[in-house]
Amino acid sequence: MPALHSVGQIIRDNDAMAITAEIIEALIRESFPEAAITVQGDDGAHFAAQVIDESFRGKNRVQQQRAVYAALKGKMDGSAGELHALALTTKAPE
Repeated sequence: MPALHSVGQIIRDNDAMAITAEIIEALIRESFPEAAITVQGDDGAHFAAQVIDESFRGKNRVQQQRAVYAALKGKMDGSAGELHALALTTKAPE
């Protein structure tokens, strides 16, 4: 497993101003450190993510996705958000 970096370090290391899949994964991982996280997308605005975490057990899909959106710390907020679209799949491990 590659070394984990802080979100701040990843942002500083990122040459482009657009958000990246790596930044999205790091933001989610801060709130869900044990989760299996996959983020895809490379246009800087449209991404797909899957987050599988034990903390989702017993929660409905809306509750799960709200928790993930909260982890994104405003990156999707309104028209000024850096992240335009995120197709999000969440579930507890099987």
